[in-house]
Amino acid sequence: MTEELTTSLREAERRLQAAQLAGDADALDDLLDDRLIYTGGPDGARYTKQDDLEIQRSRRQRLTKVEEEDLIVFVEGHTGVTWFLGTLQGTFAGTPFSARLNFTRTWLYTPDSGWRVIAAHASPA
Repeated sequence: MTEELTTSLREAERRLQAAQLAGDADALDDLLDDRLIYTGGPDGARYTKQDDLEIQRSRRQRLTKVEEEDLIVFVEGHTGVTWFLGTLQGTFAGTPFSARLNFTRTWLYTPDSGWRVIAAHASPA
């Protein structure tokens, strides 16, 4: 079961990356837990799921590149952690950016919802 959950978490992480690149708020809505707290945006602030979805829906953030260099996936029971290292490029509030970043995401699994991010942090690599 752990191997299956590890594979499905890796797939969920990559769906999240694709949704971020596409600015797909509906897909992100499915992948983010309602209690999400994300730390480390462009200003180092904390964001909720609703903040993230608003940023996507308003197109305040537009990604043109999400390039994964490394991805580590860990699963214990119905909790998972992903460590993503990669480059993101795009614009935020009209200002271009390019950054090599580390993301650490904590995921919860339920049979009804699958994997959903409950906590995330980003920092420069």
